[in-house]
Amino acid sequence: MHIAIAGNIGAGKTTLTRLLARHFRWEPQFEDVVDNPYLDDFYNQMERWSFNLQIYFLNSRFSQILQIRESGKTIIQDRTIYEDAYIFAPNLHAMGLMTNRDFENYLALFELMENLVQAPDLLIYLRSSIPNLVNQIHKRGREYENSISIDYLSRLNERYEAWAHQYSKGKFLIIDVDKLNFVDKPEDLGHVIEKIDGELNGLF
Repeated sequence: MHIAIAGNIGAGKTTLTRLLARHFRWEPQFEDVVDNPYLDDFYNQMERWSFNLQIYFLNSRFSQILQIRESGKTIIQDRTIYEDAYIFAPNLHAMGLMTNRDFENYLALFELMENLVQAPDLLIYLRSSIPNLVNQIHKRGREYENSISIDYLSRLNERYEAWAHQYSKGKFLIIDVDKLNFVDKPEDLGHVIEKIDGELNGLF
C-alpha cells in the first residue's frame, strides 16, 4: 500500500511522515533535500536553476514510486509527484522563472511518467496558513530557505488549494495543521491517526 503526504514548504510533511511510519510500522520515503545538488543554487538564482531542480525532483519521485510498487510493502512518502507537476513547476512558469520551452518539455516528461505509475492509495494534504508556514520554516533553520518570500509561499498555497479541490485520483484526506502540534502533543497526533484509520478502513 502507498500512502503519501502533500503540503507546502514548512507544512510538516517530513515530521508527520516520520511519526506515522513509527506508529503504523510503515516504511518511510523522504524527499531528497540533503543530497539535492540544486536546492542551494535554486534559492539563490531561481530563474537559472528552476528547470534543473524540477527535473531532479521529477526523476527522484518517479524512481520512488516505482520502488514503492515493486517493494510489496506499505510505504509512506514525503511529498508526491503531482505537487511537482501541478504546483511547483506551473508556479515557476507563471512567475517567469521557467521558460515556455522548458515548461512544455517538463510537462511532456511528467505526462509520460504519469501513464506508467499508479496514484497513492491514500493522499494526505496538510493545509496550512502562511504565518504557520513562515514560523515552521524559521524554526527549522535551513539556510537555503532564508530567501523564500511570503509572495512565493502564497502563490504555492493558492495552487495547493486549487489542486486539492480538483484531485480525483484516489482517497484524499485534508488535515488543517495550523493548530496541531504532532511532536509535543500526543493528542494532536492521535487526532490525525484517528482520521487516517477512518480512511484506511475503507481500503480493505
